[in-house]
Amino acid sequence: MSMFWKPGTEKPQLLDDEEGGVLFLSSSQSSSSSSRYGYASMGKQRLPVHKYRTEILYLVETHATTIIVGETGSGKTTQIPQYLKEAGWADGGRAIACTQPRRLAVQAVASRVAEEMGVKLGDEVGYTIRFEDITNTSVTMIKFLTDGVLLREMMDDPLLTKYSVIMVDEAHERSISTDILLGLLKKIQRRRPDLRLIISSATIDAKSISAFFQPSKRHRGLEGQGLSPRKEPAILSVEGRGFDVRIHYVEEPIADYVRASVSTVMLIHEQEPPGDILVFLTGQDDIDAAAQLITEEARTVVKNSSGLIVLPLYSGISRAEQELVFSPTPRGKRKVVISTNIAETSVTLEGVVYVVDSGFSKQRFYNPIPDIENLVVAPISKASARQRAGRAGRVRPGKCYRLYTEEYFVNEMSAEGIPEIQRSILVSCVIQLKALGIDNILGFDWPASPSPDAMIRALEVLYSLGVLDSDAKLTSPVGFQVAEIPLDPMVSKIILSSNQLGCSEEIITIAAVLSVQSIWFSSRGAQKELDEAKLRFAAAEGDHVTFLNVYKGFLQSGKSSQWCHKNFINYQAMKKVMEIREQLRKTAKKLGMVLKSCDNDMEVVRKAITTGFFANACRLEAYSHNGMYKTLRGSQEVFIHPSSVLFRVNPKWVLYYSLVSTDRRYMRNVITIDPSWLTEIAPHFYHHQGPNPATH
Repeated sequence: MSMFWKPGTEKPQLLDDEEGGVLFLSSSQSSSSSSRYGYASMGKQRLPVHKYRTEILYLVETHATTIIVGETGSGKTTQIPQYLKEAGWADGGRAIACTQPRRLAVQAVASRVAEEMGVKLGDEVGYTIRFEDITNTSVTMIKFLTDGVLLREMMDDPLLTKYSVIMVDEAHERSISTDILLGLLKKIQRRRPDLRLIISSATIDAKSISAFFQPSKRHRGLEGQGLSPRKEPAILSVEGRGFDVRIHYVEEPIADYVRASVSTVMLIHEQEPPGDILVFLTGQDDIDAAAQLITEEARTVVKNSSGLIVLPLYSGISRAEQELVFSPTPRGKRKVVISTNIAETSVTLEGVVYVVDSGFSKQRFYNPIPDIENLVVAPISKASARQRAGRAGRVRPGKCYRLYTEEYFVNEMSAEGIPEIQRSILVSCVIQLKALGIDNILGFDWPASPSPDAMIRALEVLYSLGVLDSDAKLTSPVGFQVAEIPLDPMVSKIILSSNQLGCSEEIITIAAVLSVQSIWFSSRGAQKELDEAKLRFAAAEGDHVTFLNVYKGFLQSGKSSQWCHKNFINYQAMKKVMEIREQLRKTAKKLGMVLKSCDNDMEVVRKAITTGFFANACRLEAYSHNGMYKTLRGSQEVFIHPSSVLFRVNPKWVLYYSLVSTDRRYMRNVITIDPSWLTEIAPHFYHHQGPNPATH
């Protein structure tokens, strides 16, 4: 029988990541670790980047900006920071920063570099992600961090003075934070001629990045004075060490990519020589479903089923599973890693010879006019498809099975993905720039311009929350306090309101739960049991109050993993909730809040939530038989998501935390409200004469 590891049981710490990825972190530095990964000094010299060491150091010395194009797996992420340290860039109390778009990659890379250098993680090599700082200010020389965390560091130190070199890695992923960071670093460079930037990217995006960092004519005159580096960016290409990958396409379009990927895995396992299989699916639900199907088929159909080890790779998995994903495959076994697009560029899996590409990933798409952001399963771009295929040629010639037709790839697939800044809600991005003192946001130098509609909508939301004043400046103290809390501004706002309403302990718990993917442990085939478990905690007021019941139960059980397992609650997620909650309490105290509990007064809790989410109010349609609601703003038709405790209860007035779109628009994390609160809390947003949203 194949092994399939279940999340949600007592396993080491969960590490998660917004996009859905995982992290490997070896908790104990085992004595065999360097031989296990083959990263001892021998391995380092075999990496393609090694033979460019001298050129890289020369370019960084002589140019303000160096752009390095290299395939995933060339070693640029792990080796370049070490070369910089060896060349003295971290001497005299300075540090080298290396940013990644995903938390997952930050932790994986930091532990690997610490291991290669033979140091304890958190000393010379450390990392910082949201809610977790494993560094030591006086000792850390190489620091890995998410681009979002580096943006927050600018609030205290706008010129990032402690860093001599900042490496922005995986810039081709074009996350919102990466784009804002590139724009800000370009500004900082003018004030700090000594700062060196390295922008590294897997695909050939180098020309546009280089054009972006070209000095303007008025700054060009300063060249050659004294010892300052050249302003013109340098570009260096580092070849990967890839082998040939044969591409196979399907002949007819397929209807169900999860089933198709399962049968492709079975086919490879039966007919192809040894080698691990990497399957790209869209998210946790698909991945768990595919893992379960493969496990069942292997049991019943395949003769050699004991050889298969099926492992998921996404944000909710435990550290023990992460260890398995990244460790070498035992002899006579074949690993099947089923992953989100995290394995496309952020992490390297040795041993993969076969790739199964579903052709899809989960992406955010925001439409500012109805004001709806959807996390949708969308086709990937040609650039992503090539990245995925390249994962198969790491150790020897490989094969990539694309679950779409060649004709579709050639004629219909878009060449590049759309930068996240052009398809997302910009509320958090606007508040960050405002907090950094950048007031003319439309005039900000963006690598890709965001949509003016999305920008106006973000300014409107922040104005309605009382974060910006009528001159679009941050309000004091609310605006500055909201900017200080590292959460979505609507969630930060409810934390601040809870102070006046006397329910800060409860709201901080709710905010912590909203920061993890899900506290429920979903298991395919056990839907009925999961629904029954939810009923034990379900509160008539809705999902947020239900979270409080779960949290209370978890504490009463003594934080027991058995209790979680019995109640279909994800133990890893609950441990993460405890950590985040602790961090948020520290932040709240720093802002001068008095933390108190409202005991069981759930009305104040619901009112506090309304202060942040009033724009998401909906009303049940009077004659609706199918539970249809209309949003007060924009009259969109929406429904309560089946995962909500209010599914089929259909109270008359509700607020939602987020919307997801599949066949219809579903509200997730829903709470009941009294409509009179809307005009009381947000009179500027809702007129008194009825539930029509005010237009500014």
